[in-house]
Amino acid sequence: MSYGYPPPGGQGYPPQQPGYPSAPGGAPGGYPPAQGGYPPAPGGYPAASGGYPQSGGPSGYPPAPGGNYPPSGGYPAPGGIGFDSVTSQPPAQNYGQPGYGGGYPAPGYPAQAPYGAPQQPYGAPPHTSAPQQPYGAPPAATAPQPGYGAPPQGQGYPMPTQGQLYGQQAAQPQYGQAPVQPAYAQPSAAKHGKMAQVTQGMAAMTIKTHGTVVPHSPFDPEADAKVLRKAMKGLGTDEKAIISVIGSRTSDQRQQLKQTYKQAFGRDLVKDLKSELSGNFEDLVVAMFMKSREYDAYCLHEAMSGAGTTESTLIEILVSRSNSEIKEIRDEYKRLYKKDLEKALMSETSGHFRKLLVSLNNASRDTSTTVDHAKAQADAQSLYQAGEKKWGTDEATFNLIMASRGFPQLRATFDAYHKIANRDIVKSIKGEFSGDIEDGMVAVVDVSRNAPAYFAKRLHQSMKGLGTKDDALVRVVVSRCEVDMVEIKEQFLAMFKKTLPSYIKDDTSGDYKKLLLALVGN
Repeated sequence: MSYGYPPPGGQGYPPQQPGYPSAPGGAPGGYPPAQGGYPPAPGGYPAASGGYPQSGGPSGYPPAPGGNYPPSGGYPAPGGIGFDSVTSQPPAQNYGQPGYGGGYPAPGYPAQAPYGAPQQPYGAPPHTSAPQQPYGAPPAATAPQPGYGAPPQGQGYPMPTQGQLYGQQAAQPQYGQAPVQPAYAQPSAAKHGKMAQVTQGMAAMTIKTHGTVVPHSPFDPEADAKVLRKAMKGLGTDEKAIISVIGSRTSDQRQQLKQTYKQAFGRDLVKDLKSELSGNFEDLVVAMFMKSREYDAYCLHEAMSGAGTTESTLIEILVSRSNSEIKEIRDEYKRLYKKDLEKALMSETSGHFRKLLVSLNNASRDTSTTVDHAKAQADAQSLYQAGEKKWGTDEATFNLIMASRGFPQLRATFDAYHKIANRDIVKSIKGEFSGDIEDGMVAVVDVSRNAPAYFAKRLHQSMKGLGTKDDALVRVVVSRCEVDMVEIKEQFLAMFKKTLPSYIKDDTSGDYKKLLLALVGN
């Protein structure tokens, strides 16, 4: 943005200050004169008689020898151009003009501009006693400036920060800088969310994730219990009423509803629902009435039951849950199945994959959000020496770092690894490992970098191609709808160029589809 020369009305450059009068015929209070041109025509500026300056010198300009212009102490004289109109002091900041702090020009220095005034490029801000911004920058003001966007009300333009909390406005950029973007795409505003960790570069920051299912208000479990009882009483079942109630209640509210139903009618709500429903719709409803960690324990048990093991389920749950959540899962598993989860994992898996799962199940991952960059550098070097630099692979080193470091620390380690190995850690893992252990290591990287993107990929895998892996679809939707489903949907669209609801509509049907859509949001 530049300042026009001269602006209408005589404002702008040079500013009107005491001691710099307009000549006859000039624009009112402005410079240069509206008529007469420059150099002035007869009668223009300076005046033919009584010209400027008039302190003992002859009329007109330049003064004859012996006149008092420029002032003996240099230019400007107190009250003139370049002096603060309030303090009558010269400006504190030197604009690169010689002699500026003690008058311009200094004795013996010839005047450079007409009338001895300091000459600056058009577009320079007015002289004030306050420090000036570089030419071209708008003056500091709380009002919006053309071309820069409006600053926050009552403030100047803030310095950009490393990241923004979700649901908040991003910081305004500094002049000439691109705006700082958050690690994820900006999600829609939501009332409720849980905290997760991401980084921008190597610095950790905190963001807020958002669920698509939030606490229903006002919540009346007794009224809901009556609706559900009526929906299942008599001939037929009112599935629409069931979906309208349970599809908009959180897990905690559904637990209260289950207790109220038993208190009011002396019946088990889940048993009543199972007797009325069937298929995938029944499975989804039953899953929704389990406590979160109880459901995780159930899914782990199902993954290890019968012939074969669904390793992807074990990886998904144990990699993505926090230390405290894993400890709750272990307790629930013991309560439900009378067996330690660790023993079950060891009996159903083998090799380095088993070691990784046991380490994850130990729930001792570092929970600090502070990044130790020296440690990240050392870990990255260890991973490089254990893989790319070694004939064969030192799996124990990978296992130690992947299962024990916190996610912010891992992100810093992976950044450092890329600089050392000149390739991404995922490519190195794929080159060093295979099978389930490869999938487990890649999952640790994916979850640490961007958990919503990891779950978006899991949802896509459950529905792509022929058939649908309904157990995986139900598990991710039920377990993430109150955590980060808003961000998962955004990542899904960015990654697969199609919305998650549209994918669900194409891959499912009936009441099952309607309840899934109620949980993820249309």
